[in-house]
Amino acid sequence: MPESQTIDDVGARTTRARVPMTVAALLDLVAVTVFVLIGRANHHDGFALVGVLQTLWPFVVGAAAGWSIAYVYSHVQSDDWFGHDFAPDRIGPAGIVIWVCAVAVGMVLRYILHQGVAVSFVIVATIALGLFLIGWRVIVGTVLRRRAAR
Repeated sequence: MPESQTIDDVGARTTRARVPMTVAALLDLVAVTVFVLIGRANHHDGFALVGVLQTLWPFVVGAAAGWSIAYVYSHVQSDDWFGHDFAPDRIGPAGIVIWVCAVAVGMVLRYILHQGVAVSFVIVATIALGLFLIGWRVIVGTVLRRRAAR
């Protein structure tokens, strides 16, 4: 896995293992897809490709918007113009922005397209997407820290 160098509190350079950006994006796509498939199964909507894609795409667009916002923000905050500070595999702030945008943009798109945005669905989607999008980051971060400690 690629590693990044950071400067810790005392100014010494440390090296942390990182998840490649493409793998992080794929894990986010899997997380959103699992959320959609569980929702469709619970509502007996079936798994026809067109139906799954119709439910999936607003949340994928939302997650992509979150990735874009987090990427731009990391570059604005970076010492290096080409910003090596973008860490979509970390919980915050990139992971949180991706999660919030996946829910917010997904719900706005569903509302515009009359796909349903009941308050209960917004609450469930927020919790489930948070669990999945932040959850894999917690698991991967824990595994990487344990490996580094060995």
